[in-house]
Amino acid sequence: MSGNDREAAVRRLLEQAPRSLPPEIHTEAVRRGGRMLRRRTLARRALWLLMLAAALAFTVWALTARPWVEPPSETTPPLSGW
Repeated sequence: MSGNDREAAVRRLLEQAPRSLPPEIHTEAVRRGGRMLRRRTLARRALWLLMLAAALAFTVWALTARPWVEPPSETTPPLSGW
């Protein structure tokens, strides 16, 4: 079966299918779609909040720990009495 034959068969099936839907299916789909959009929006906001909290925690840690500063050397004793 070539691509054109398959496409023609699909078109025939779609043309034979009934075009009207019961009204309760439409309202149920709208309700579920709205719920999915709200959940996605909430998840997206939660992820942004989590990323912001992680960036803030890293900044606070970096400012207090100062990992870029070399720690003082403790292998030689301090020079005194010169």
